Amino acid sequence: MTMNACAWRREDGDTLVLLLHVQPGAKRTEVAGAHGVGAAARLKIRLAAPPVDGKANAELLRYLAAAFGVPSRAVTLLRGETSRQKTVQIARPALRPDQGWVSAPGR
Repeated sequence: MTMNACAWRREDGDTLVLLLHVQPGAKRTEVAGAHGVGAAARLKIRLAAPPVDGKANAELLRYLAAAFGVPSRAVTLLRGETSRQKTVQIARPALRPDQGWVSAPGR
């Protein structure tokens, strides 16, 4: 692991793991930059879905699958089903938009 790696992203072979802070109930689903600093930093994602009946989690997984160019079954919620703090795994991402999200400013 390199020292300049993002705290919210780690790679394990052909699997990508993202540490996220989600904000349900937003006007649109989008990456909103970093949330927190240092080792506690997470990637903030706003979700255009309410936090009820799993709708926000479904929107998150749909958004990440589309962003990384993978089928929805390749995106797994590992931790945080009922929390804003989530850990998501993406198997064999075809696209890597996260590399541009590193310097994404908070909005």
